[in-house]
Amino acid sequence: MSVQESVEPGASVALPEDDWAPRSLTRLERVWQHPLARWGILVLLAIMVFCFVGPMLYPASPYTLHMSALLQPPSARFPSGTNNLGRNMLARLMLGGQTSLEVGFAAAIAGMSVGVVYGLVAGYSGGFVDALMMRIVDMLRAIPGLFLLLFVDAIVKPSPLILVLLIAGISWHGVSRLVRGEVLRIRSEGYVEAAVAAGASNTLIMRRYLLPNAIGTIIVATTFHIADAILAVAGLSFLGLGLPPPLPNWGAMLANSMAYLPQNAWWLVYPPGFMILLTVLSINFIGDGVRGAFGRTGGRAARRGA
Repeated sequence: MSVQESVEPGASVALPEDDWAPRSLTRLERVWQHPLARWGILVLLAIMVFCFVGPMLYPASPYTLHMSALLQPPSARFPSGTNNLGRNMLARLMLGGQTSLEVGFAAAIAGMSVGVVYGLVAGYSGGFVDALMMRIVDMLRAIPGLFLLLFVDAIVKPSPLILVLLIAGISWHGVSRLVRGEVLRIRSEGYVEAAVAAGASNTLIMRRYLLPNAIGTIIVATTFHIADAILAVAGLSFLGLGLPPPLPNWGAMLANSMAYLPQNAWWLVYPPGFMILLTVLSINFIGDGVRGAFGRTGGRAARRGA
């Protein structure tokens, strides 16, 4: 007797194919399947463990001066050597990583938050409000970021909070233009026009329809902005505009080590430079995977906005 003859008319039949039909991958699974993104995630996790868990396993002080061990190369006592003041470079590398990562992540998230809200309001408002808000962005983008940093550094004592606000203040402009472009595209969709016709409030429309549909581009842009912010922290510290000593960070450590290159003190130069390079590369690789998970079009737009 065939399958069709053995069931009653109108009854549903679970076909054998349903048991092995492939399941569509979630976006997180797509990111993990991306080879470079997987490598970036593992490396970034290892860096975070080194910076935040390492001091618990290696509780050496990054501030203690060992006057009998100035500019010592790596040894059993000092695995990463000492600097010109006899400070333990391994301990300073861990603490410097905490500072660089915390300031970089905080600055990127703060800049993204301001840019997303600003671009969302401008894109949805349209007309004169949109034009005015974008002209303000154009004027702010015309101010050289380095000039602004030099000006603020001359009148305000640098601190982690000041550094976060400075980097966020010079990075949100591009995000706002990116989000505005996405909102202009989405608000012409039929479901948004239907919500407007139904009398939905502006806040409800932006929260329920515009922001969720632009979240892919926002997430992709955020990953690239985190890498840019960490690089900005290192660059500012290298130029002497970062956090004041003795608080270490990778950029300042790299800048201070340049004077000892003629003495072949390679253990002062390569570790912080390698950590900066590895961190930025891993985050960019994660961004490539996220871009692939959320679609090529949004990913290209996000990278241009970044």
